[in-house]
Amino acid sequence: MTPAASRSVTVRVPAKVNVQLAVGAARVDGFHDLANVFLAVGLYDEVTAAPADTLTITCEGPDAAQVPLDRTNLAARAAELLAARHGIEPRVHLHIAKDIPVAGGMAGGSADGAGALLACDALWGTGASRAELLDICAELGSDVPFSLVGEAALGTGRGEKLTPLEVGGAFHWVFAAADGGLSTPAVYREFDRLTEGTDVPAPEASPALLAALRTGDTAALAKALSNDLQPAALSLFPSLAATLEAGTEAGALAALVSGSGPTTAFLTADRATAERVAAALLASGTCRSARVADSPAPGATVIG
Repeated sequence: MTPAASRSVTVRVPAKVNVQLAVGAARVDGFHDLANVFLAVGLYDEVTAAPADTLTITCEGPDAAQVPLDRTNLAARAAELLAARHGIEPRVHLHIAKDIPVAGGMAGGSADGAGALLACDALWGTGASRAELLDICAELGSDVPFSLVGEAALGTGRGEKLTPLEVGGAFHWVFAAADGGLSTPAVYREFDRLTEGTDVPAPEASPALLAALRTGDTAALAKALSNDLQPAALSLFPSLAATLEAGTEAGALAALVSGSGPTTAFLTADRATAERVAAALLASGTCRSARVADSPAPGATVIG
C-alpha cells in the first residue's frame, strides 16, 4: 500500500471529563482496575497529517512548549503503530493545534494519539476497521480509545474496555486550568500511598450516575459525581482546594478534579451560569484560565 502523495487530513478530537472515576487496588502489573465514566466535552485539539519524508511533529496553541515533539508523543506512536501493521513507512508530518489543557487530566495527549491515528488512516488509505483502530488505541493508552469514540462511555479494565452510554441531554461545564501540571503516574502512586493498608473496594459504576446521564438530569448528576483520585491530586497539589471552593461559591452545582488533575471541573445548571462561574473563577485568582464547554461531544472526526 502506497501512502497518498499530495494531500492532508485534519481530525478534530475532544477533551474528556470523568464524571465518575472509581479506582481499584493496584494490580500485579502496576495498573488499577477502573470504573471510569467518560463524557466528551466541547474543547478540541486538531491533528493534521500531511505527507513528509520522515515522521515529524509540530505543535501550536496554549502550552504547546510542554508538548513533546519526539517519539514519546502519542501522536507519533499512533502513526508508527498503524504504519507497522500495514507494512508502510510512517512518512508523515503531524501538526497538533492544541486547545485541550496540557497535563490537565482531560486526556489531551490521548486525544492527539486518537486524532493522529484517524488522520493517518485517512491519509494513507489503510482502510483500518473500527476494531483495528480501537485495538491500536488500547495499545497506546487507557484513555485513547475513548478519545476516538467520544460521546459517553463506561471504561473498565484500565479504562480501555468501553461500553457506550446513553445521554439524555446537554450538560454545561466550566474547566479551570491550574498553574502547573500533574503526572498521572504520580497521582496513582499517591493514591496507592494514601490507601495502603486499607480495603480498596472493587470499582463499580454508580447506578444513580448512569441514570442521571440517561435522563439528562443535571441536578442528579451533580449529586453523583465522584473521583477516587481527587484526594491524591489534592495531596500533591493542595491549592486546587481553593479553586474547587471558588467555583462552588460562584454557583456551580458540583465541583471535582478532572481525572488525575490538575484541571478542575464545575457542573452548572445552564450555559449562562457556566459563563458567570468562569468569570468568578478568573477573578478569584485561584486558576490560570477558565473555559466553558458543553457535553456530550463527538469523538475523533475528520473535518478536512
